[in-house]
Amino acid sequence: MSISLFSHNQKAYESLIETLESERRACIVHPTGTGKSFIGFKYCEDHLEQAVLWLCPSEYIFKTQCESLIATGAEMPGNITFMTYAKLSMLEQAELDGLRPDAVILDEMHRAAALTWEQPVQTLLSRNPIAIGLTATHIRYLDGQKDTTETFNMTVASQMTLGEAVVLGILNPPRYVLSIFSYQKDLEKYQRRIRNARNKAVKQAAEEHFEKLRRALENAEGLDKVFEKHMTDRAGKYLVFCSNAEHMDEMIAKVPEWFSLIDSQPRIYRAYADDPSTSKAFADFKADKTDHLKLLFCIDMLNEGIHVDDISGVILLRPTISPIVFKQQIGRAMAAGAKQNAVILDIVLNIENLYSISSIQEEIRAAITYYRYLGQYENIVNERFRVIDETGDSKRLFAELEQRLNCSWELMYAEAKKYYCERGNLIVPKNYKTETGLSLGYWLNTQRQIYKGKADGFLTDEQIAQLNAIGIVWDNYRDLSWEKSYLEAKDYYNKFGDLLVPIKYVTESGFPLGVWIMWMRQARANQRTNTVTEERLHKLEEIGMIWDVFSDQWERNYLEAVEYYHKHGNLLVPGRYISPNGIKLGNWIANQRLIRNGKQSGNLTEEQIERLEKIGMVWNVDEERWRIGYEAALIYSRSYGNLNVKPDYVTPDGFRLGAWIKLKRQQYKRGTLADHRIVELEHLGMYWDAGTEHWQEMYNEAKRYYEVNGNLKVPLAYKTASGYDLNLWLAYLRRKQDRLSDEQITAMNAIGMKWRRTAQVRV
Repeated sequence: MSISLFSHNQKAYESLIETLESERRACIVHPTGTGKSFIGFKYCEDHLEQAVLWLCPSEYIFKTQCESLIATGAEMPGNITFMTYAKLSMLEQAELDGLRPDAVILDEMHRAAALTWEQPVQTLLSRNPIAIGLTATHIRYLDGQKDTTETFNMTVASQMTLGEAVVLGILNPPRYVLSIFSYQKDLEKYQRRIRNARNKAVKQAAEEHFEKLRRALENAEGLDKVFEKHMTDRAGKYLVFCSNAEHMDEMIAKVPEWFSLIDSQPRIYRAYADDPSTSKAFADFKADKTDHLKLLFCIDMLNEGIHVDDISGVILLRPTISPIVFKQQIGRAMAAGAKQNAVILDIVLNIENLYSISSIQEEIRAAITYYRYLGQYENIVNERFRVIDETGDSKRLFAELEQRLNCSWELMYAEAKKYYCERGNLIVPKNYKTETGLSLGYWLNTQRQIYKGKADGFLTDEQIAQLNAIGIVWDNYRDLSWEKSYLEAKDYYNKFGDLLVPIKYVTESGFPLGVWIMWMRQARANQRTNTVTEERLHKLEEIGMIWDVFSDQWERNYLEAVEYYHKHGNLLVPGRYISPNGIKLGNWIANQRLIRNGKQSGNLTEEQIERLEKIGMVWNVDEERWRIGYEAALIYSRSYGNLNVKPDYVTPDGFRLGAWIKLKRQQYKRGTLADHRIVELEHLGMYWDAGTEHWQEMYNEAKRYYEVNGNLKVPLAYKTASGYDLNLWLAYLRRKQDRLSDEQITAMNAIGMKWRRTAQVRV
């Protein structure tokens, strides 16, 4: 039985294959629980002629994925060699050089960018195999916000957020419950911080908020009541995420206290990566059909790659600062095809680590807005999931207390000095906040108002001197800042001919021009005439400012096209390509060509045509792709005197000539290749039936191997003198034995061919 994919994975797979026709690397970013690994297995099944190296963080994850595949009735593809990232990093250079896979699948690809694993992975990929990445979250949040799609030349074949998967009904929306485990130590810490506060006003306000927070926490219900209320499946299976072995033991000791109102004898299981008994415990947990509550306590497992059927809920006891781990953990309760809506109980260890679920809710809102804009209301299955906050006012009071304690003059000055050292000025936008969330722009503006006597407060001579030392501008600050920003915008216009600046664009001097342009549009939309005066409005319009760019869908799509052009140098966008902002850019570009060529209704102005051509628009993409392919074929023909190109051959500039030649032969056989193109290729030495000539060449190689070795037991990595993979060719003959002629079978039997060989996954 062949591998069958969910419809959303089938679309992603088709997009992947289409992308790989023009790119050697592509990745899929889908949330945990949607079945990404099946996409990788499907690629292996459909490309059995390729030797595939499957990289994964652990052997346990891979084995579990294999078991899930086999459970569907499908067979494991026999062309996979498995290896962990850790093992790859420990290979000697000679062993690493000996790895020559045709394709590499990087499961949990964000892990491949870890410091100790990144170099061997890059060395492997430098040999230009097909590379396919699979991940739930491509950003390494704790590694400088590193975007791991860079490994795949920013080529994302399919991208879906966790919120979008909920909206589309791919993942069931959970009930999300927020509560608190312990807080006494935190309260004691805050008491010490308040006692040490230097500013009297800050200290007084913090004491008031502290007292409100203490009362709110004391009035909150205990965890035994919270669990009893929300764990409605009394005999369900629940994953409990912990930090380490010591923490796990501490949490298991709490089971009688926390869960006695649900089950006096719950079944407890343990699972963590370094425990040799984990496999048995995990298997026993999955197989447990008793009427008791079942709790699997986990450490560094089940975050990624491992799926458990029929999970009733997830309990988060591990304070998590990484959005990657957070989304992976809650994704365990939201798997595609799940039969029930699970509950997620976010019971963090202390009140400082309360994770806001608002990021997921924002993804849901964005997805709903997108599909409504497209008029695809039928795709919207879920519009929200229920968040139950059992902490009462504690989160709000905690945030207010933090704000009161953090905003001392010395702290804010330290942030201002840091800004000055990094940028050489204190031209800080009024709404600017630091990485820790402090309103530095507002604070500096307040200092200016105090200095001028327009606001209550007092600045000492020492404080004024400190601010002068880091370049504060007391007067006409706004005018000075605006003029400098305008000059940056004008320089951009002189380079690119418009002000459609990508939101993340930063100038060479470090100025965030994309953000500033967005602020100008917002200021005009909100009629803030003190920011965008009539004079400034006119000056910006002279250099191509478009004010309503996001209300005009064409301009919005064009802006995405500009960003794509800056990254790739062309507009040959794959048809299924979706931008990181959710714009179906490939579809839009195709529509512009159809409109321009009169094959679809619509209107393109001369100005729009000119603007598209300025960023590399090609109106007849078939002709352009033919031109690129034919020029590569011409160079090859002049060098070798024929077009006997290996299917995996890639030109020095990265063009997949072997795949292109193969496609032309297929078109020739189907009768879809134009006559004049047939003639042009035949002039370069093209032969249309590659089978007979290739068979004889490979048979000669096999015969030479047999004459030297006395058998056809060809090692996995063996290459012939001409560079062909003889082992793969023999495997192909075994699969296609029924298509071989009697003469070919007799010839192979004469040199020791064994026709049946059991396909194995090499672990």
